[in-house]
Amino acid sequence: MADSELQLVAQRIRSFPDFPVPGVLFRDISPVLKDPDSFRASISLLANHLKKAHGGRIDYIAGLDSRGFLFGPSLAQELGLGCILIRKRGKLPGPTVCASYTLEYGKAELEIQRDALEPGQKVVVVDDLLATGGTMRAACELLGQLQAQVLECVSLVELTSLKGREKLGAVPFFSLLQYE
Repeated sequence: MADSELQLVAQRIRSFPDFPVPGVLFRDISPVLKDPDSFRASISLLANHLKKAHGGRIDYIAGLDSRGFLFGPSLAQELGLGCILIRKRGKLPGPTVCASYTLEYGKAELEIQRDALEPGQKVVVVDDLLATGGTMRAACELLGQLQAQVLECVSLVELTSLKGREKLGAVPFFSLLQYE
């Protein structure tokens, strides 16, 4: 069953050469979202992995702005958990904590509400794609500022040639699909 679900998801990933700039091969998840069966399969596969890896030890799923928001709530719902949001700076009300990270052409910042978690709570971070790892690393740093424990980071797609997994250090990482 898992192999057929994974094939269903993989068949829905489209590639666009030279987008957004020449030399980049963009992996588009939009068809996964458009097709209820492949979206359901992606959530099921991620949930099954997390159940096997962590059992009932997860307290929250943390979705990353913005496409992690597409997978985070559904994954949390599948696991019977709540979902917390990690947003781009300036998008959350109330007291927040912030972490900055480097992009290819500059810097960006992520925030989380200061009261989103209690110290010691266990979190899994989810996004649609892992490329260079900067955003996911910043999310882990934010969660660390709140004294949460990041059990794992997961994504639908991983671009292995960009070595983003390495930026996560000791934090385990899992992806459904890997592309060079």
